Parts: sequence; C-alpha cells; structure tokens
Amino acid sequence: MFDKILIANRGEIACRVMRTARRMNIRTVAVYSEADKDALHVQLADEAVLIGPPPSSESYLAIDRIIGACVKTGAEAVHPGYGFLAENPAFAAALADHGIVFIGPTVHALTTMGDKLASKKLALEAGVETVPGSTDVIGDGEHAVRVAQAIGYPVMLKAAAGGGGKGMRIAWSDMECREGYERATSEARSSFGDGRVFVEKYIHEPRHIEIQVLADKQGGVVHLGERECSLQRRHQKVIEECPSPLVDEAMRRAMGEKAVALARAAGYESAGTVEFMVDADRNYYFLEMNTRLQVEHPVTELVTGLDLVEIMIRVAAGEPLPFRQDDVEMSGWALEARVYAEDPLRDFLPSAGRLVRYLPPAESESVRVDTGVHEGSEVSLYYDPLIAKVVTHGATRAEAIEHMRKALDEFYIKGVSPNISFLSALLVHPRFVEGRLSTGFIAEEYPFGFHPEEAAQGDPALLVAVAAVVHRLHAEQAARTSGQTRGLETGVADDWVVLLGDAEFPVRVQAGGYGHRVILDGEAFEVLSDWQPGRPLFRGTFNGEPVCLQVEPDGIGYRVSHRGRRVLAKVLTRRAVEFNRLAPHKPPSDLSPFLLSPMPGLLLRLSVKVGDEVRAGEELAVIEAMKMENVLRASRDGKVKCVLAQPVAGLAANQPILEFE
Repeated sequence: MFDKILIANRGEIACRVMRTARRMNIRTVAVYSEADKDALHVQLADEAVLIGPPPSSESYLAIDRIIGACVKTGAEAVHPGYGFLAENPAFAAALADHGIVFIGPTVHALTTMGDKLASKKLALEAGVETVPGSTDVIGDGEHAVRVAQAIGYPVMLKAAAGGGGKGMRIAWSDMECREGYERATSEARSSFGDGRVFVEKYIHEPRHIEIQVLADKQGGVVHLGERECSLQRRHQKVIEECPSPLVDEAMRRAMGEKAVALARAAGYESAGTVEFMVDADRNYYFLEMNTRLQVEHPVTELVTGLDLVEIMIRVAAGEPLPFRQDDVEMSGWALEARVYAEDPLRDFLPSAGRLVRYLPPAESESVRVDTGVHEGSEVSLYYDPLIAKVVTHGATRAEAIEHMRKALDEFYIKGVSPNISFLSALLVHPRFVEGRLSTGFIAEEYPFGFHPEEAAQGDPALLVAVAAVVHRLHAEQAARTSGQTRGLETGVADDWVVLLGDAEFPVRVQAGGYGHRVILDGEAFEVLSDWQPGRPLFRGTFNGEPVCLQVEPDGIGYRVSHRGRRVLAKVLTRRAVEFNRLAPHKPPSDLSPFLLSPMPGLLLRLSVKVGDEVRAGEELAVIEAMKMENVLRASRDGKVKCVLAQPVAGLAANQPILEFE
C-alpha cells in the first residue's frame, strides 16, 4: 500500500479523498493555486505545494507543476478527483514516466473511453446501442449545420473530451447550431484543453441513468447498480439518487451487464461510470463513459456501504476487488443535492464572494455533507461554484427525501447567493415526489425561471406564525433594552398583522413558558422554540411537529425561508397597516439604456461597436464566469451609443458594458 498520495484537485473532492486516505493511514499532499492558499483542502492535507496563479491552465491543469510537486514531496501516487486532469491520458502517461502511480484507469482506457467519439465506436463494436449521430469531429459551424440537418433537429453539440456539462449545447435551428458550435468549442478548449466537438440527436423526454462499475488489474469487473441523474439544468446535474425510480431488477441487471461488457472490452481498471440515455419507452442508449470518480458517487456508497475512493486506491496498489458481483447488495435509498454558489433569482448566475456565514446541516447516519469550504472561505471566479453536496439515506425513497428536506432547511449560507431554495422547491414538487423525471424537468416546470415565493407550500400558517413570533421576540428585546424605568416598561402588543406581499393576516400572539400561542383565522397554533434574535435558524416545533426555518431581518420585515419558499414577511400594528396602504410606491431606476454584467466575470468578447443597430435577441457580449461562457443578448431593438468595457477586462456584478441610445 502507498505511504503518501497527492490529490491533483481542489475543493470538496480533494477533501473527500483525504478523509479516506487518513482512515487508511496514508499521508496526503495537496496542491493549490494562489487563489486557494487558504482553502480547506490545503488545511486538511499533511503537506501542501503551491503550483501557480489562479487560472487553472497555469495551476491545476499544469501537468509539469503537479509532477514537480510529486517529486518534491515524494508522493508515490496521484488521485485526480474529477474535472481538471482526471480524464487526461497525457497526465497519466507523464506520471508513469516518472514512476508515479495514477489512481485511475490505464492510459489506453482513458484514451479510448474518455474520448466520447472513440467510446461510441467501441460501444457499437461491442453491440451496445448508441444515440444516433456523428462519429467524426466537426470541422466548423457549417459542417455542424450539415450534420444536424442530416440527423434532424434538435441536436446536441458535445465536447469530445471531458464532462460536467462543459462544451454542450442544444440546437433547434441552423443559427443555434452555428452559435452552439462556437460556444461548445470555446468552452471545451478552455475546460479540457481539447476543442473537438461532435453532434448527435437530442432525444425528447430522456432520462439520464448511469451504471457504476469497478474493475481491478486481475480482470475482475463488477457493477454497483444505477444512479438516476435526470434532474439537470443546462446539462449540469442538480439532484441525483440511487436507485432510480424507473429501473426494476430486470432492467438493472441488463444495463449492468452491458456496462460490465463495455468495461471489459476497454480493458478498464479502477472506478468508472457508463452513462445511458433512456427514452420514454424505456429503451436505453449508451451515451459515454466517465473514466473517473463521479461527483454523485456518495449515493452509491450509502446504498452499497462501499467506499469507492478506498477501492480505487487499493486497485491502483495492485489489490483485487474484495468481492464479486453476487456479493453486491443495495440497501435503502440515497439522494444527493448539489449546493452551488449561484443565484436562482437571477437565472442561476454564478455568485462569487466570501462565505460570511456557513452553517451546514449536522451529519448523522442519515445525513452526509461533502464540502471543501468553511466559514470565511472565498468562492472564486476561477473555478466551479460547487460549495457542498448534501447526501441523505433512508429505508425508502420517501424517507430519504424527507431527510433531505430537513437538511436543506438547516443549511444556512450568507455572503454568496446559494441555490438552496431551488433545491428545496424541487424536493416538494409533486412531479419529483412521484418520480416522473426527465432531463427536461426543470425547463418544463420552471419555464419563466424560479420564484421562491411561488414554491409549493400550501397553507401559509407556518410562515405567518413564525414571522409573528419572531417579531414579538424582537419587540420584547427592544423593550428590555430601551432604557425604560424598571417596573414602568411599555408592554408588548399581542395583536399584529402579518403581510405576505399583498395578503394580510391578522394574528394574536400570546407568550407563555418556552413558546407562543398564535391565533390566526380563529385557529390556534402552538410554536415552541428557544430562538433568540440574531440567530439565522429558527428551530422548534409547530403544533408538535419539528420545524427549522431560516429567518433574516430585512428592513421592516423578515425574510423567512422554508421548503423552497422564501417570502418577505412584514409584521405591523393595525394602525401601521393603514399607513402602509397609503405609502407612495417608488419605481425602480430605469436601467434599460444599459447592458449590465449579470455577474462577476471576464468579458471575453464584444459582438457590437458604437453606432451598431441591434435587434432583440442578438448577441451583444460573451462573459466567462466559473468555467462557463454566458452569452448576453439584446432585450429589445436599439442602437449602441457607448462602449463602457473592453475585452478582456474583469467585470463586477451590475457593471455597465454598453449604453444604448
């Protein structure tokens, strides 16, 4: 067994590998860029080596610098995690040249299966059905259009290398195909150093189901069942689960056998994932093979009880798999929710900044949190915005879902805008609860974006009652600290009106013991909690049922969040409500003459100049943020009056780029 390994990655996956290595009594080496000098993975490692400036091309993708760190520290092996160099055969070959073990597949397997085109050809030779499309690299935008026309729209343009949703675009027309080729090529080159793109048919109402495989150097290959990864946004997985609500035992066995056969044909070693696209008739097509550990691997670990990182390390050290296919058992159900620094209220734009407060849910037998940050960490513009993965396990799917709902209610982040409210809303959506999933779920159910005040919630009594109790406790605190003469203090009122938007809810709040009794529409609700002003989480019971809500003061009201719904609750006296009705409304400033940067990022390209006439929908600029390219388009017809930013300048959120006449 190895004495010391280097983790050629950052963030939560680096921390995840270190936890297993520590349990195996293996020393760890972290590598880090200048942007990550205070990162959690640097703090957790036994040793850490600076490998370059923030851009990944000069640090985490710099093969010579990582090998230099191995030589400097005496690391015997390298675990690549996922992303960056995890599927790069040149990296594995360079390590071998220096006598360093790559904890992953062979160079041959990386080359064959890590390339989507090569793996597609091998699958066809092995008799595995594939998605219709090209098996050759696309030369330019016009070539892409010709192939798309031959296949028939819609089509998917995909990077031949890498994964994680980078370098992928759906096209429904010739124009979208040309533009999609440019974006996919640019993203692929930036993310993987390989700009090759191919085209395949886009399947309607697809489900994304993948099979986890493990293989050793002695020829042993097994599968660990499937993962349902259909809940995606912009080709990025959002919530994954194991097993799939669609798959029965016969289908699991058939798909598993196909995956194992493909792994054998490729001479595969280590952990890998064979991905399938499943249509509405339950026909499944080979999509690609990820020659690395997947982001969603924890759901398989919780259901099988296996540590995939440990198995990868042992296989790399020459040990055989410690079990056979018949020994694999699946118990219960597991879900994973990816918590990203992205604002669901602004079309999920990346949100960079410092984690001023970071309170993850408590871990237990049913809740696991994989993270690479801590309070005070910086969410950088240079890397993927993943903050943490919340993973839950239950005896049934319903139980795992309920554990996840509670865990997300308890997850509090301040300083960046996380997607927690959106994740919570998905978990209470009737279609998700029923298991009626597809990769188009989010686009279909949220065609006009996500609005947390509209999330499925039902009776607003909980939000109203907690807001009233919170306000009462604030009022009591203010009364105690206002300098009033002891014994002559002004009492705190019992009668209030809670405003949720335009809706008014008269309430009566009566204090007693450790809780309060809230009367709403003639019905009494008991709210018990030891909450005190200043705490972001309101924990307690509501009519005897445990609850956890996030509560933040906001002007004269409170932002209250629970199960995906987030509302501004104003608690006023009846007299104040009358004045509130008379208050004038101040319209927001007119920013329509400006194109504003929706996020911090890098201005890659301006597509217009002063004097240009533009039409609604026309491309104006391209911004790169957190490894993704974002196209900004004109919202209306107009003429460019002034250019206020130039490529390749860094942009702040809401910074003006163009002004229109």
